[in-house]
Amino acid sequence: MEEKVDLQSTCMLTDLNKKAYRLLIVSFGPYHHGEAHLRPMEEHKQRALVHFLKRSGKPLESFLSSLEQVVEDLKNSYDPLDLKWQKDSRGFLQMMILDGCFMLEILSSSAQSYEDYAYNDPIFSSHGNINIVPYIKRDMLMLENQLPLLVIEKLVAVETNNTKDGDYVNKLIFKFFSTGVISDMGNHKCLHVLDVYRKSLLQERSHEKTHRHHRRLHRSRITDIDDHNIPTATQLYDAGIRFRKKKSFSLKNISFKHGVLKLPIFIIDDASEFIFLNLMAFERLHVGAGYEVTSYIIFMDNLIDNDRDVALLQSRGIVDNVMGRSVLVNTRR
Repeated sequence: MEEKVDLQSTCMLTDLNKKAYRLLIVSFGPYHHGEAHLRPMEEHKQRALVHFLKRSGKPLESFLSSLEQVVEDLKNSYDPLDLKWQKDSRGFLQMMILDGCFMLEILSSSAQSYEDYAYNDPIFSSHGNINIVPYIKRDMLMLENQLPLLVIEKLVAVETNNTKDGDYVNKLIFKFFSTGVISDMGNHKCLHVLDVYRKSLLQERSHEKTHRHHRRLHRSRITDIDDHNIPTATQLYDAGIRFRKKKSFSLKNISFKHGVLKLPIFIIDDASEFIFLNLMAFERLHVGAGYEVTSYIIFMDNLIDNDRDVALLQSRGIVDNVMGRSVLVNTRR
């Protein structure tokens, strides 16, 4: 792993809005492991591990052996890492496998139906998918709750006898969080689920790419004027600017031509604030990640100042307010 999850730096951001970074139901990795309100999910993790191992037909030691080869890389992904995990490598790897298998079972359940779980399973059932999984989805996108993607890739490699590569894991995450196009990440290495999710928001269909070799979104591509001088949506409309919904899945795909501002759909639900704050925190704390999501949110924050702005963009199909309908609604359709 080239980047670390820097808990010390993250604390400066989480103090500003503790609720936005607080886990609701499940922990992944060492930072929130063992917290009282998250302990009930540990029993479900154990059950998922049993199902995963039985279905794979391989013993736990096979997975432990694979992760032992990269244990230092996994430890170095966290900064700081509690001394107890630094000293107890086996305990650390057992946590990685337990959390990793549970995450993989959750991700895979969106792509296929597992018949080995009971019809009334608290998590892996229709009831669980509707009532519990949305909370797990939200927690999987919290910055302090990430597993190195290397864990998932190693588990998949052992399970499938190295027949599936890292791109398979990326696509699995894409499908879990979105009903939109499944994009090819190519050779771009992702750090964790939040990183993959962020890239999925910025991916474009192949026929939408006008600049294939330009992967960074600079602020000049969003607007040629300073952020603080961007008028609101109603002010732009009163000045003769018209708005149109963009047929694109990418937050980067904003264009202005012949007096028409085209924007991708901006879906607002109960989890939007938390997710975007974690994405912005990730961009701020990881050198080289880019500021595409942050730039987009700043731009939209300038456009939307009051109810009239929301109503205008809603009437054009650009803003879709689904507050109260779901804890986490797909951000792409």
